[in-house]
Amino acid sequence: MRTRLGGRRADTRLMLPDILLDALLDAWALVLPVDCAGCGARDRSLCSVCSDALAPEPVARRLIDGTPVVSALDYDGVVRSAILAFKEQGRTDVARRLAVPLAAAMAEAMSAAAAGAEILPVPTSPAAYRRRGYDPVALLVRRAGLRPTRELATTRRAAQQKKLTADERSGNRDGYLRAVHVLGGRRFLLVDDVLTTGSTIAEASRAVRAGGGEVVAAATLAYTQKRAQHPGVRSLNVL
Repeated sequence: MRTRLGGRRADTRLMLPDILLDALLDAWALVLPVDCAGCGARDRSLCSVCSDALAPEPVARRLIDGTPVVSALDYDGVVRSAILAFKEQGRTDVARRLAVPLAAAMAEAMSAAAAGAEILPVPTSPAAYRRRGYDPVALLVRRAGLRPTRELATTRRAAQQKKLTADERSGNRDGYLRAVHVLGGRRFLLVDDVLTTGSTIAEASRAVRAGGGEVVAAATLAYTQKRAQHPGVRSLNVL
């Protein structure tokens, strides 16, 4: 039996079983107006031009704490529009297409680090989960045909990262996550949607290590060119 750290309870927000949730999201996507999530063209979830723009081009970096991170796409243009549509407009119909580049980043991170690690998405906040009805990163992992584990939970509310400066983001995430079980002897690949300053993944890494686990690498769907030049993220050509 796994022991809970500090005797604290895991996040108790209501969550549907993954299989049921995925089925409901697929059904709902069928009744949504069908416009391209990348450019707004009518009659398809992603037009051929926008779909081509999601071809993965993995880029490797390393956080200041030493965690290697592989990102699949540049968070700009069509990529940004598609991700925002998926996360903020309920466009779960593009999840399977977005899962392809994320899977490529995960595969690259695993081959560069070590095989056999558990896949651990950085959890969404309870408020964001209630607003959307799903956890975007965990959903993408499942759409990639992989099984995510849930071993992290939030400890408090935090401001939305996109509203903060690069320096404010780090403080906003300090102590934000905790492991819900003792993780001794377990190894993890962290997964998130967009790499900006690296503060969110760094906090997830800290929480895993505080729980006794090991973070072998991280993977993200996309990265931001400007924010990825923050001192917390170092460019890395080869892992």
